[in-house]
Amino acid sequence: MTKTESARLIYVMGPSGAGKDSLLAFARERVGARVMFAHRYITRAIADGENHIALTPDEFAARLSHGLFAMHWESLGLRYGIGIELDAWLARGVSVVVNGSRQHAPEALMRYPDACFVHIDAAPAVLAARLARRGREDARHIEARLARRPAFELPRHARVVHIDNSGLLADAGNEFLSIVGHAGP
Repeated sequence: MTKTESARLIYVMGPSGAGKDSLLAFARERVGARVMFAHRYITRAIADGENHIALTPDEFAARLSHGLFAMHWESLGLRYGIGIELDAWLARGVSVVVNGSRQHAPEALMRYPDACFVHIDAAPAVLAARLARRGREDARHIEARLARRPAFELPRHARVVHIDNSGLLADAGNEFLSIVGHAGP
């Protein structure tokens, strides 16, 4: 296997409150530079623990018009993008972890058919408590968010790993780390 053939995309997704950012930080601290962790471009101010670059809607639109996103999507009134550096890293044999979107996963699978999709989830009570601690939404909005949780499914040929992050971060983190650890050279 050549270095380029060993590179792969690890596409992380899951509902708000599932602890994706915590798991990504857990893995980043432990794998070093063997794997790249792509930051997202988001039309929202930077939040604690999130690896992203805040853009205004106009800045996002300009980058999109210049073809500077490998992937992009909208969710809950915000725009998200992953820069084209993702493709450059993969082409150079470097595996990349992306914090993606469940709704965009089918498009990501079409563009990156060898990607490993990691679906992070947690029990509804855990999600509700985490969302409340985050403080971005009131109890009514949190309840509505949890009630509309979309079913998640990708085609059979997609490689999907499910991780329950309802308990200790170290437990889910080590499970995630085993996936990320297999991606390095």
